Amino acid sequence: MSTAEATKNTALLHRFHSAANSGDPDTIAKAMDEFVAPDVLFHAPVPMGATGAEALKRVWEVLLRAYPDIQVTVEETIAEGDKVVSRNTVTGTHRGDYQGLAPTGRTVTYNEIFIFRFVDGRIAEIRGVVDVLTQLRQLGALPS
Repeated sequence: MSTAEATKNTALLHRFHSAANSGDPDTIAKAMDEFVAPDVLFHAPVPMGATGAEALKRVWEVLLRAYPDIQVTVEETIAEGDKVVSRNTVTGTHRGDYQGLAPTGRTVTYNEIFIFRFVDGRIAEIRGVVDVLTQLRQLGALPS
């Protein structure tokens, strides 16, 4: 895969993150329809009972309900071949139910790393590691 293709995939990922940071469920859903393959393989801890793009949409529904002001800041991207790695910092204020926790009003800041594989200009596979431990500690669900 060419450098131009890797650059194009990175730009698509940044456009996807911009839509995700809108906080608007419709904008996020439209971005997923545009940038994510319907049968995307999603390897992340998402016990949602769905697969493909539908699972990703459900993850964002849960996140927006819990953290209506959620922001994903891309700290670094690395592109090689058909993959783009994104290291992100996520912030948000806990204003809705999350993982069985009633809203605390607390702000969380945690890190995540995702590897996105692209096919024909769309995200075809996602592998992610999210620092849920830090997130739950900041919400007071686990001891520090």
